[in-house]
Amino acid sequence: MIEISKQATDAYGVTEEQKAKWDRRFKWEWAEASIWTDAMLTALENGVKGDKWFSLVDKAYRSSTLEAAWQKVRANKGAAGVDTVTIDRFEKNKVQYLKELGQEIKEGTYQPKAVKRVYIPKGQGKMRPLGIPSVKDRIAQQAVKMTLEPIFEKEFLNMSYGFRPKRGAQMAISEVEYLLNEGYTWVVDADLQGYFDTIHHGKLLEKIKRRISDGSILELISKWLKQEIMEECKTWVPIMGSPQGAVISPLLSNIYLHDLDVTITKAGYKMIRYADDFVILTKDRSEAEHALAMVRAWVDEHQLILHPDKTHLGNCMIEGEGFEFLGYRFEAGKSWVRNKSAQKFRDRIRELTSKNCGTSISNVIVKLNPVLRGWSNYFAKVTKYTLGTFDGFVRRRLRAILEAQNKRRKFGAGRCNQIYPNKFFADLGLLNMENIQRQSLAR
Repeated sequence: MIEISKQATDAYGVTEEQKAKWDRRFKWEWAEASIWTDAMLTALENGVKGDKWFSLVDKAYRSSTLEAAWQKVRANKGAAGVDTVTIDRFEKNKVQYLKELGQEIKEGTYQPKAVKRVYIPKGQGKMRPLGIPSVKDRIAQQAVKMTLEPIFEKEFLNMSYGFRPKRGAQMAISEVEYLLNEGYTWVVDADLQGYFDTIHHGKLLEKIKRRISDGSILELISKWLKQEIMEECKTWVPIMGSPQGAVISPLLSNIYLHDLDVTITKAGYKMIRYADDFVILTKDRSEAEHALAMVRAWVDEHQLILHPDKTHLGNCMIEGEGFEFLGYRFEAGKSWVRNKSAQKFRDRIRELTSKNCGTSISNVIVKLNPVLRGWSNYFAKVTKYTLGTFDGFVRRRLRAILEAQNKRRKFGAGRCNQIYPNKFFADLGLLNMENIQRQSLAR
């Protein structure tokens, strides 16, 4: 947080009240300003009566909130829901649609449409279910999320990194690395099986009610939890879970797991959590065993399931007892890209480098570079192997495109490398991930 010195305060006539106001606004700069005014933020920090918030729905349905929610939904793009209304189609009648949505929420007549269920690849031939609400429902959820998020962010713990403002996966990885260096090498690597599909509705609503007493807001959340799910010609009403893909699901997920964070932290253990993916690091086996027992008890109480094959305990300094977390593999004092992440990378590169892509190699490189930049920045900290292996894979794919376009007969890898050396692709602007990694480690 920015600190204003006493000298600056005296020199510019800044009062303590003004300084506190600026500090508060800086701390909560991510919060929607049209909802979280200075008065609201003051109440948030000072506490409200009974630690419960009452009149909130009027903040969610006001036109400025819905406009801000629409801007976020539009920026995130996404497919149409069951009503087939796309982002572009919604935008053409935005003023009317937002006015109608605000009126429906205000009068209590709002009814969400069914969630369209699709499946996306998960790896190893498996598929993950994804729910796609309508654009209108995404806006309504975004409006409520912006209204509620600061209330729960105030009490969320620092060891939680997933889907939270100003926090992310790289921060979680840095915390893991720090704790490993401090000697916390025994790990409880836990995996919640089908977490988003197994959240208990009643227990979740009880957790929300600890802070929210606005009946209209609670009713909206209840409606979203009970939204019909449509898959091809089948529809059903879920009795548990919160669809992955719903705007509000990440916040609900963190609310549900917050008590686990508190339980483990109060016991003195170091837990790092990103959404439903978490590890607990301890200094000896007995602590790790006790921590795992606590997790099992909490999970059972909340009617969740620990994956029997993906939950384990071990000393990650021993080969074969390492763990995977957020795309990294940690083992024997080193870290590298886990196999599943490497395979996803290769699959994505194959999508962008089809031999019959029908475009120039320069255009292919333009599409590749954002992927390479993001991937190299994320995995720059690996200490075993370099990203040069993946650079080589990318260049091989590009050479294959060039050979196909030039109808050149196969010369073999060595001859092809001479015709199209690494410098050829560098001159065309292809990012070199190994160089990015080297520069990152040198800083």
